[in-house]
Amino acid sequence: MKACENCQRVEIGKNHNHMSIPARALGMVFVYLPLLTLPFVILSAYLTYYHLRLVGGRNIKTWSDFLPDRKSYRYTYQTQITMKPTFTGSASQFKLFWILNCTWYCPYSVALFEWHTYLVKIVENWWCPFGHDRKEGYGEGKIDKSFWHLNPVDTEKMTPEDRFNPIWNEEVEKPGE
Repeated sequence: MKACENCQRVEIGKNHNHMSIPARALGMVFVYLPLLTLPFVILSAYLTYYHLRLVGGRNIKTWSDFLPDRKSYRYTYQTQITMKPTFTGSASQFKLFWILNCTWYCPYSVALFEWHTYLVKIVENWWCPFGHDRKEGYGEGKIDKSFWHLNPVDTEKMTPEDRFNPIWNEEVEKPGE
């Protein structure tokens, strides 16, 4: 089951215009403060990637695999739409603001966190192939076999659900596949 299969829709648009301008301005600061942490997240993702490579991982997706194709963007600087500002000096009235946000900050940030999540799921499937109620969501990081599947003596210690889970054991298939 996907993480938000049963989630309710988040309500934000209904409330935005009822928020005070200072609250919205503070919210804008909060959305850009994570820029300070991006170098650490990038470092963490690459360390995780190289960890997997050094323990034998191959066919691992890269950050660029999670980026949208440049051809899929609807706007260029020339055609970029802007918004009527709600207050003087609002960045929403400038094309450059939207181009930097919608072409660089958002897609690269989303891709980075999706890639890092994907890598961590692979690490989890490799080192800890033991089920829990969220483990089905780790299918994006399927592997051929886990560390525990390398030695038949260790494999025998696992419960059948863990031993024969197709997320970390390619030798089995789920019924109906």
